Amino acid sequence: MSDSRLMIELRHLHRYFGTTRAVDDVSFEVYAGQVFGYIGPNGAGKTTSMRVLATLDLPTAGDAFVDGFSVVDDPDRVRRRIGFMPDYFGTYANVNVEEYLDFYARSYRLRGPARREAVRRVTEFTRLDALADKQTNGLSKGMKQRLCLGRALIHDPAVLVLDEPAAGLDPRARIELREMIRALAREGKTVLISSHILTELAEMCDVVGIIERGRLVAVGSVEEMHKRVERPHNEVQVRVLGGVAALADWLRGRPGVGDVRLDGQEIRFLHAADEKADAQLLRAMIEAGFPVCAYGARRQTLEDVFLQVTKGLVQ
Repeated sequence: MSDSRLMIELRHLHRYFGTTRAVDDVSFEVYAGQVFGYIGPNGAGKTTSMRVLATLDLPTAGDAFVDGFSVVDDPDRVRRRIGFMPDYFGTYANVNVEEYLDFYARSYRLRGPARREAVRRVTEFTRLDALADKQTNGLSKGMKQRLCLGRALIHDPAVLVLDEPAAGLDPRARIELREMIRALAREGKTVLISSHILTELAEMCDVVGIIERGRLVAVGSVEEMHKRVERPHNEVQVRVLGGVAALADWLRGRPGVGDVRLDGQEIRFLHAADEKADAQLLRAMIEAGFPVCAYGARRQTLEDVFLQVTKGLVQ
């Protein structure tokens, strides 16, 4: 549940590498308890802006703020408030899970009972407690991702920046990671997450930003993004137990229906993008005696939005 406390702010952020404008005048805000999905093709500027936010790089111009503190002027205060999970991280030989997390707890100057409690809390949340004695370089990809998330959480930060945390995970591991991110947001943590798996971002994010060639091309809630490029028609798929040709002829005479195509016992067509109109059409089919066994309208997805607002440009 989000509130009105501003936790992340990028203010006219620029980061150039020679003539390459990796981040070019990017501005957005994320509030406490929100999950912000950062979307863009490879090389768009996501990781660069995340590294600036995590105080691992300095902006060429502009600034970024975490809980009101500038990454340029107050990097130490920012680091105490942020947990960064990079897209790639290493593990160490001859170090088990508990020792790995204990090392990072010490790095944040946690001592005595507070350090032990932090390690216990993190291993329990990430469900690594049963693997506390396992060598980190022997963990599976999914368990390593949990370990990296635990490392980012060890000092209990208010803000999390997660760069492609679901990359390379199997379906179950992605689902479990998504559940953990939702739980963190419910606790009031602010999460900035990048991913190429847009369907998952649509399910977990409150706000989405799309970046291409260093520039933010769209930002808003998932619902707002859908409305921004809303199509005039939905693609509808209908399956019937018989009489498919007769139904196709019937559909061709209905208002708002177009591009009727037969595919075995299925019919695909375009229909006015309105749920009430879909319900009325389905009811009319049944009342007309057609044995409809499946009816589905494909709604616009975040992938559709991404494809429509970007141009496929790289730098």
